[in-house]
Amino acid sequence: MSDLATSLHACAEAVRKGDPDRFAATMATPAPLRDRLWPLYAANLEIARAPWASSEPMVAEMRLQWWIDALEGVGEGREPPHEIGPALVQVAAPARHLIAVAEARRADCWPEPMSDASALWAYLDQTAGSVYWAGAEALGADLQAEVAVRAFGSAAGLAALLQAVPELVARARAPVADLSHEALAAYAREGLARLDFARQSRALKGSARVALIPGWQARAQLKRVCAAPETVAAGGLERSEFSRRVGLLRAAFGAF
Repeated sequence: MSDLATSLHACAEAVRKGDPDRFAATMATPAPLRDRLWPLYAANLEIARAPWASSEPMVAEMRLQWWIDALEGVGEGREPPHEIGPALVQVAAPARHLIAVAEARRADCWPEPMSDASALWAYLDQTAGSVYWAGAEALGADLQAEVAVRAFGSAAGLAALLQAVPELVARARAPVADLSHEALAAYAREGLARLDFARQSRALKGSARVALIPGWQARAQLKRVCAAPETVAAGGLERSEFSRRVGLLRAAFGAF
């Protein structure tokens, strides 16, 4: 097996173990496209883990800085000294968007929550929005699709964040200061509006839509928060396995 093949396998395995929902979504994409996505998703997973690598915020930030430096090197054709390095260099252009992800995740290293909705949406755009756009760009999406892809990505990121709220609160890492039922419903309504904007965008087509498959659960989850925001604290945003499979199949056929 070549170095590249070994690296791609390592990327896929990392995503399978660390981000099973995204792994399932990627497996629902056409096979020839997957190798463009695995390196980006594996790097994103490493970046997302970095803030939790140490209870010392400065140490966690150092790990994020390592990835920032590594991604800047990828843009110059240098392989990071990491098992996903050879695969990541193959998608150097879209990988540059992950630098913004790492910069934004500095906030995750510290216990203070985001102050308001504006800060929350800026964070979601730079994290989830950037990952979704990196995936879409890797699949050949036109630059005109970026606004719609980022809108979708930030909304999908909100759904994932709200699903994680009970664990984050238990770790004294509440993501945003206001987690009242009224605020949660307002976040969800904004998320649904962003999903609607993305769905109606004429620029969002072909490969760009394929890159949105990982957000297949977002609409149903955000609708649930609008109807019953108390389900967030209760950990009620997980869907049944049957619903998950049906949702993934619909997403794979373009019904976002």
